[in-house]
Amino acid sequence: MKIVILGAGALGAYFGTRWQEAGHEVVNLVRSGRAEQLKENGLILHSEQGDYTAEDVIIAESPEEIEDPDLVFLAVKGYHLEGTLHWLKQLVQKGAKVYPVLNGVEHIPILQKELGEEAVLGGLSYIMATLDDKGHVVHTSSFHDLVFGPLHPSQQQICEELSLACNQANFNGRLSPNILEDIWKKYMFITAFSGITSATNLPIGEVRTYPQTFLIAKRMLEEMKELAAAHQVHLTDEHVEKAFKQLQNLEHEATSSMHQDRRKGLPLEAEHLHGGALRLGKEHNVHMPYIETIRAMIKPFEAYQH
Repeated sequence: MKIVILGAGALGAYFGTRWQEAGHEVVNLVRSGRAEQLKENGLILHSEQGDYTAEDVIIAESPEEIEDPDLVFLAVKGYHLEGTLHWLKQLVQKGAKVYPVLNGVEHIPILQKELGEEAVLGGLSYIMATLDDKGHVVHTSSFHDLVFGPLHPSQQQICEELSLACNQANFNGRLSPNILEDIWKKYMFITAFSGITSATNLPIGEVRTYPQTFLIAKRMLEEMKELAAAHQVHLTDEHVEKAFKQLQNLEHEATSSMHQDRRKGLPLEAEHLHGGALRLGKEHNVHMPYIETIRAMIKPFEAYQH
């Protein structure tokens, strides 16, 4: 496959490089600053699942440089979505389908409206990774998973091709028969995980040592389950328990990308994630006091810069 990585941060660069390692043609569509960094330092994965140095990293700074793309792997933060739409439209016109792995759900109708329903797959990722000072990927979790599935009947073939490409690569890829439910399960988990670690400014292991504090994460999971139900997605108490168990089983030092961004003084996705949940709740009169409180606690650090 010819795969365009739009958003070659830690997540995009990791999976893109793994596809390249498996023999697929991967183009990193990036802004000038990241392009310079990639040209100067190359792209290296530091991972307990296997280190890899990418040879001949292909870089593009405009969609005009890219011909016949099959797939765009959209791995930007929620607050950058708007800025990608112009490029995405050009790539879709050239025949690409778009596979977004943004957290939350609000981006899906936006992309479908701008690009057409047939162009937008459903998807999500599970990974903990960050970029070091050279722009290389440091993969810090034992898991590196992609989940994807059709949101339109016309997408079955591209999903099967993507499934094959993932099976060839050094990560776990899964074609889901119910991708919307999987997206909501991830949204439920990440809202609790990123919220509690970012609000307390602590890794999950430290949070767990204070049972009253850790319980707030469970309350957020429960609120997200109610929100999903209001949007006709059936999440159960079992899904809540499983997500809470995941939080219990994460390594002591594990933390969310939002908390990592807070530590680095970078903008946060709180408005996209927690604000998005509250907006979706308002539509259906679902009250979420725990998520509302956590969002308010994160708010002062949202766009904080050193």
